Amino acid sequence: MAMCYGRCARCIGHCLVWLAVLCMVANVLLYFPNGETKYAAEHHLSRFVWFFSGLAGGGLLVLLSASVFIAQEEEDCCGGCGQEDCGKSCRTLSSILAALVGILGSGYCVVVAALGLAEGPLCMDSRGQWNYTFADTDGGYLLDSSTWSRCQEPEHVVEWNVTLFSLLLALGGVEFILCLIQAINGVFGGLCGYCCSRQQRYDC
Repeated sequence: MAMCYGRCARCIGHCLVWLAVLCMVANVLLYFPNGETKYAAEHHLSRFVWFFSGLAGGGLLVLLSASVFIAQEEEDCCGGCGQEDCGKSCRTLSSILAALVGILGSGYCVVVAALGLAEGPLCMDSRGQWNYTFADTDGGYLLDSSTWSRCQEPEHVVEWNVTLFSLLLALGGVEFILCLIQAINGVFGGLCGYCCSRQQRYDC
């Protein structure tokens, strides 16, 4: 179905809102292994949990981009500022800039999540010492679940970290793709010289 440029942007924006909310929820859960608060209070969490990749990167920055996309007009992408060209240029520029902000935020989320997965959780080993037990495996522990029992406390922290960091990695990746699509969409709309005329439309 042929859709207006602004309608495309809003479609992507609504998707990004849900993805950003999920990123923030996943990031918050990382602070509470097994639903316990003591590990955060004692700073016994992975260093990458404190980078706020899901809250700031895949969350707030992407929400900011989404709000700009959603604000795009539904039926007519042209007009504004009293002149058609002015409104079109303002809207196209703001959309591209918002997409770049989203790309930065989601990219940050992906990078931090990947590093968190590679290093593994901070946990107490069988000697009662807190350390990054799997840091020297270069992420190899992900393929060998039999080694996860080396983390004695928090209980099941490896599964907790792997699940949530993997979720952040996937969500951030989807956000990155959507923001990239919108950036290309914005550039294409600007180069065309108009967005939604009766003579020419392009598919979202």
